[in-house]
Amino acid sequence: MAELKLPQLPDRNPVKLSISVLPDLHQSLVEYAAIYAQAYGREEPVTELIPAMLAAFLESDRAFVRGRGKA
Repeated sequence: MAELKLPQLPDRNPVKLSISVLPDLHQSLVEYAAIYAQAYGREEPVTELIPAMLAAFLESDRAFVRGRGKA
């Protein structure tokens, strides 16, 4: 079989997590979603924003990125 330039795609099946947050964090998330809608002219539910927020946080955490590179 010929070797393709495109590697096999990684697993893209989402993993469902269930979390509980304190009321003040929930309120902040709702406010963030409202500001997001103003900024981009498109409403997104908090449940759709949270994964992107977590990914951005992890990508910006230098200690995590360094530690991950060593693993």
